[in-house]
Amino acid sequence: MVLENIKNKHIILASKSPRRQKFLKDLGLDFEIRLKELEENYPNHLKRNEITDFLSKLKAEPFSEELDENDILITSDTIVWLNNKALGKPKDRKDAIYILRKLSNNMHEVITSISITSKDSQLTVNDVTKVYFKKLTLEEITYYVDKFEPYDKAGAYGIQEWIGFIGIEKIEGSYFNVMGFPTHKFYNALLKM
Repeated sequence: MVLENIKNKHIILASKSPRRQKFLKDLGLDFEIRLKELEENYPNHLKRNEITDFLSKLKAEPFSEELDENDILITSDTIVWLNNKALGKPKDRKDAIYILRKLSNNMHEVITSISITSKDSQLTVNDVTKVYFKKLTLEEITYYVDKFEPYDKAGAYGIQEWIGFIGIEKIEGSYFNVMGFPTHKFYNALLKM
């Protein structure tokens, strides 16, 4: 096995994201999903990956007292960074349309951090991908929002969905990072555990 160092570890994924769950399955990892409710607030002075690093570590805190020697906890956070401001998940339909109109004809960054936490250590890695959208029409935006309801996605879109097919002109960096999980960074971090 390639990841021999974690062969006897119990992996816990603290995420309800179906995309993150699929990535771990596709990497050949056995894992348990364990969720905790948490307010995802961060200090206002944080910027870019400082935000996602902070939030991925924050998501690990509720588990600190219950991790055993054999456990590896995986927490993650993704934001869209546009015009020096973080865009998270849309609150509703109106907000999703507003966000996509801001991303239209613009470049933004997708930033994801992953924290890998054991009983006595924590390693946090992050990745940044630049995404360039064409000028989207209001009709394209409302069609996408109404059909795909992207309310669980940072920046109100999924690159692997219709809006990505028709609207993204190019990316610089990891495609999987835009989906919310930079698998190459995660894999290399696991090798270091």
